[in-house]
Amino acid sequence: MKGLFFDGEKAVFKNDLPMPEPLPHESLVCISIAAICNTDREIMRGYKPDFKGVLGHEFVGVVEKSSDPELVGKRVVGELNEGCGECIYCKTGRERHCESRKCIGITQKNGCFAQYMTIATRLLHVIPDSLTDEKAVFTEPLAAALEIPDQIQIRPSEEVCVIGDGRLAFMIAQVLALTGAEVTVLGKHEEKLSRFKSFAKTATDCGRRFEIVIDAAGSPTGIETAMKLVRSKGTIVLKSTYAGNASVNLSQIVVNEVTVLGSRCGPFAPAVRLLSRGLLDLPQIELHELSEWQNAFESRAFKVGFDMRLP
Repeated sequence: MKGLFFDGEKAVFKNDLPMPEPLPHESLVCISIAAICNTDREIMRGYKPDFKGVLGHEFVGVVEKSSDPELVGKRVVGELNEGCGECIYCKTGRERHCESRKCIGITQKNGCFAQYMTIATRLLHVIPDSLTDEKAVFTEPLAAALEIPDQIQIRPSEEVCVIGDGRLAFMIAQVLALTGAEVTVLGKHEEKLSRFKSFAKTATDCGRRFEIVIDAAGSPTGIETAMKLVRSKGTIVLKSTYAGNASVNLSQIVVNEVTVLGSRCGPFAPAVRLLSRGLLDLPQIELHELSEWQNAFESRAFKVGFDMRLP
């Protein structure tokens, strides 16, 4: 089986990986499209030093074997985190925070940058026939964006700033704009910011403050910028994951009574519904053969992935 394997230090393309065999509670998925996330790049930079295995967690595929026979032949997307089912987190609806969880392509579980992948059946979501593979592959980052209004109230009269002009920021800004809130996107690249202008204000520098600031910059400087932009008693939502540490003046958070909220994965079912309704402007994904993984990772396209349907 072909796959992109991370050996703990570097990624290596292999064509002799063993075919995965699903456990009794799992499904075997034939991957159709797998998309690159910034987290994949950060893992290659040392973000998850203990991980060794197949990379990738954004995918759409077809179920070939399953603990649920009705899923066989269905096109699906899948959530990342599989908890133990027994701990306090799993028993209180917080499976994503299970201390012994498996996370595809990130922690203790092979990911989707291969021809086949196994995944807990309960994590799969069937996608409607009206939704193409190229659109469905956006489910995971859209779900991550939807986690924000799941965590905090975004009022239509709110003024919100999103820091970052990349793929995750693009999804977040659109989700927040659907609430009616006034969204300002702060980025560094005019060509990227141009994609946001139909639903948000854009800027490369900003001299005002906001009640809610979302850090989706993907770098340690994001939180520093957010601290400068948030109003006293305002809220900062952190969406960035990266290798390295950020420097933050905690006294400033205390004195200004700023709420800082971490935000990670999100709900898949509403993401699939939102994609099906065609309410979002999605960039065309640039697809490569898996053997061309280096070109894919170096590409400057807005969204890049692998077409596993190619021979």
